[in-house]
Amino acid sequence: MSDQTPTSVPTGIIEIDGKQYMRDATGGFRPIELIKPTDKLIDEQVRKIFGFAIALSEQVARFKGHTFDDLGELDALLAQEYGLKVGGAKGNKSYFSFDGLMRVEIRVSDQLTFGPELQIAKTLVDECLNEWAADSRPEIRAIVTSAFNTDKEGQINRSEIFMLLRLEIEDERWVSAMKAIREAIRVIGSKTYMRFSMRDAFDTAWQTITIDLAKA
Repeated sequence: MSDQTPTSVPTGIIEIDGKQYMRDATGGFRPIELIKPTDKLIDEQVRKIFGFAIALSEQVARFKGHTFDDLGELDALLAQEYGLKVGGAKGNKSYFSFDGLMRVEIRVSDQLTFGPELQIAKTLVDECLNEWAADSRPEIRAIVTSAFNTDKEGQINRSEIFMLLRLEIEDERWVSAMKAIREAIRVIGSKTYMRFSMRDAFDTAWQTITIDLAKA
């Protein structure tokens, strides 16, 4: 399957009083001789794949840790030797190979939530839409409806909320609603992302090196 050395995964076989059993999905013990060959074959293949998956996950975690350490040491060296600080807003950083064909990016993304002011904003926006009625553009109503609806995880649609802030509407209630939205924004933490990209020549498009299996 891979050159990667798999992590040892338990076989799932349990020996009791000299007899071999496997747990079924309900937690019960099933004598191994009563398990269908196809079920045992599937079980073996899943455990084999998991051995490689766990090893790969551990390798990626080590790689990420080593990369942060290496870049941290590089930053410290540059600051000490040359007084040079690599970075931009919110800790975002980019490192390039000398030929400009390879790039390592560190991106810090704020994790946001919304406070109770958001409900005040919704009330004001609803008042505007109800009064404007037929005069309101359908696309504005669609954005508003989408913005204040929650997604399947129960989260407010943040991208739609931010779209509301870009609309230029002079109604005082709308202006107050947008002020309430801005005051509702809470930064509850941040997450650091690492991205690698390369290109064939300085004037060609960057191609991202995919490490996330979900995006492969």
